[in-house]
Amino acid sequence: MRIKELDYLKGVMIILVITFHLVYFEHLYPYAKQVVYTFHMPVFLIISGYLMNISKTWNAFLLTIVGLVVPYLVMESGYIVMASLLPINEHIDNLTVGVFFDKLLLHPLGPYWYLHTLILCGLTYYYVFSRCAAMNTLTRFILAGLVYYLFSHVLGVLALSSAIYFLIGVILRQSNIGFTRFFQPSLLAVLAFILLIMHVQYLSPSTLSGIIIVYLAISSCLCSFKYSNRMFRNTIQFLGRNSLLLYIFSPIFTILCKQMVPYLAFDKSGILFLMASLTVCVSGSLAIGYLMDLLRISPLFFRKQRVVSPFLPDNPKS
Repeated sequence: MRIKELDYLKGVMIILVITFHLVYFEHLYPYAKQVVYTFHMPVFLIISGYLMNISKTWNAFLLTIVGLVVPYLVMESGYIVMASLLPINEHIDNLTVGVFFDKLLLHPLGPYWYLHTLILCGLTYYYVFSRCAAMNTLTRFILAGLVYYLFSHVLGVLALSSAIYFLIGVILRQSNIGFTRFFQPSLLAVLAFILLIMHVQYLSPSTLSGIIIVYLAISSCLCSFKYSNRMFRNTIQFLGRNSLLLYIFSPIFTILCKQMVPYLAFDKSGILFLMASLTVCVSGSLAIGYLMDLLRISPLFFRKQRVVSPFLPDNPKS
């Protein structure tokens, strides 16, 4: 059973992800980018830890992971090659086979680090909680944390702060604490969130203040869910149900959207550019998904019969 609030949260966060992957727009609002980068990916990681289903056989769970591995390998490979050809921030001056596999397997470039993190965290989570059942729950939490520490500080293939956010979601799930019971909508949370983000020293997801900002961001977002227009809410939930699809394919279109800058530069606020770019990125990503479903590529790429989730409007009486 889907949790509408989580779909809504993912929808809001994926819009923010796409927004601040637009280089022109992020340069116009660097402080806003810093604020958003404090919480948007931590929110995704918490939700991912909370929703990851480990009540499967090893083979079934492995197929779920393959549904992340294949998109990651394909898209990260393309990004690495692109980084060697285009003058982007993460440009690679001399792409060798060694550099390619280092970035692909150990130190990913660009936005696809999230899939890399999800794969490592998910496999660890499954193994610790399914194969170490003789241990009590607290011990398994600690063991998972130690493995994440090993990945981060010994092997250097994972950001510990990202793994901790994933583990927070796991703790909520394994403790049978409902997501919306722990993260509750609150107008005061909106006020507290605004007050905290006014101070640049608090804007880091790897600090205590950053963790508080993440909590307040979720509570504030759930508050907007509570009071939002039904059509708006349905649309955001639809984007949330397709957030993985948008996350994977939108970088293709954020690059293409650079071509619109000369035509929309007259709007110094960048809002017209943002609206046009979001339309292109969202519709383009969904179009790729629909095409993959039509050509029956989705089972090979995502391990799903259909990758595009349908638009499911709320019942007005609910």
